[in-house]
Amino acid sequence: MSEAPNRYERFFKPFRNIFVLSLIVFAIWMLFFDSNSWFIHNELNQDIKKLEEEKKYYEGEIEKDKTEIETLSTEQGLEKYGREHYKMKKENEDIYIIEYEDSLANKSKDEE
Repeated sequence: MSEAPNRYERFFKPFRNIFVLSLIVFAIWMLFFDSNSWFIHNELNQDIKKLEEEKKYYEGEIEKDKTEIETLSTEQGLEKYGREHYKMKKENEDIYIIEYEDSLANKSKDEE
């Protein structure tokens, strides 16, 4: 019967030291309960990654818009844009719109 307490005593012996106990309490406090805990830092790091990805996306969109603005600043680019998107034409000019079967199928799917 005297061997059972010795077996458990070996396990609990380090926990009798006040420094080990204070270190354990401090680690638990910093990991879970502090305002700067590990969990909060993890969430903030994930938010930072998402925001950086959004930043890259919007920077790419800004570059696309800049190139489109440059093309629309010229008269030829503006005319091309008007012809393609608004089906505009010059006087005494005929425009024929050619639509392929696959483009018609895509339009019908989009309309539904």
